[in-house]
Amino acid sequence: MLDERAKTLLKTLVERYIADGQPVGSRTLSRASGLELSPATIRNVMADLEELGLIVSPHTSAGRVPTARGYRVFVDTMLTTRQLEAESMLPQLLAEVGQREALQPDQPQRVIAQAASLLSNLSSFVGVVTAPRKSSVFRHIEFLRLGDRRVLVILVAPDGDVQNRVIITAHDHTQPELVAATNFLNTHYAGLSIDDVRERLKTEVQALSDDIAALMRAAVQVGSEALAESEDQVVVSGERNLLGVQDLHHDMRSLRDMFDVFEQKTQLMRLLEGSSRAEGVRIFIGGESRVVPFEALSVVSAPYEVDGQVVGTLGVIGPTRMPYDRMIRIVDITAKLVGNALSQR
Repeated sequence: MLDERAKTLLKTLVERYIADGQPVGSRTLSRASGLELSPATIRNVMADLEELGLIVSPHTSAGRVPTARGYRVFVDTMLTTRQLEAESMLPQLLAEVGQREALQPDQPQRVIAQAASLLSNLSSFVGVVTAPRKSSVFRHIEFLRLGDRRVLVILVAPDGDVQNRVIITAHDHTQPELVAATNFLNTHYAGLSIDDVRERLKTEVQALSDDIAALMRAAVQVGSEALAESEDQVVVSGERNLLGVQDLHHDMRSLRDMFDVFEQKTQLMRLLEGSSRAEGVRIFIGGESRVVPFEALSVVSAPYEVDGQVVGTLGVIGPTRMPYDRMIRIVDITAKLVGNALSQR
């Protein structure tokens, strides 16, 4: 536990370092903290903070910089963010990056791409957004004959999302046969999840005609493929912004590893999916996330909702020396904007 004097000095040191990027000395702390302490007393407190692993002296500098643990204490116990509504904060943020409008609710994939770009532009770091998870329930299914043994399967989800796939059937079907199969399946299976349909088919397939059973299996496969594709979609924007971060210049190897994470995206999905199970904004500092295992990088993330249901996650990846209060507001506001845009579809 830190006493109030130590908390004030640590808070001041972190804020000064975030603002200036230079090791903070006792003289600067004395002026900036507002505490009437002697330089010797401040040095003693800094020695205690260093012993606790909250600050460190880089090289031979007389000043100190926060460690990942120091940032964590700062974020958890000392950070104060201004509680501003998204509507009042948004015009100011958009003006900073020269954007008049953002997140037009025309196509979900475009909204996600716009959101990743917006996060990157507002933060000057990396923006990441997972695409909305698709519903596993279908509202309507339809089969259309395209030609010899070629059938177009159309799957419509409750939110209006449409998935199309061309399948090759065992033998040719007439359009009246496909219409009959369409009517049967919509009557008996519409509103069920893909998993429920798959389970029912295991017991009911004997009672179905071969044609309908085969088409139903094909429809289940189409739905499963669509879900699998939606679970792998993550949009990353602004990776090159990290190249301009002064704190990261000395560790190009970690930067290369980080770019590999951006390329593969699987690890990012794992991190963001974990964040979607939490309420509000989450902050991972240094190697805490294990998905972005770099001491010099932090992640600020938040889930976004559509019609009251969490369907995805977004966030900012940047240096540990980031203005966390601003990043929290940017991520929180963008999450609300994405949810609102997608709910208007």
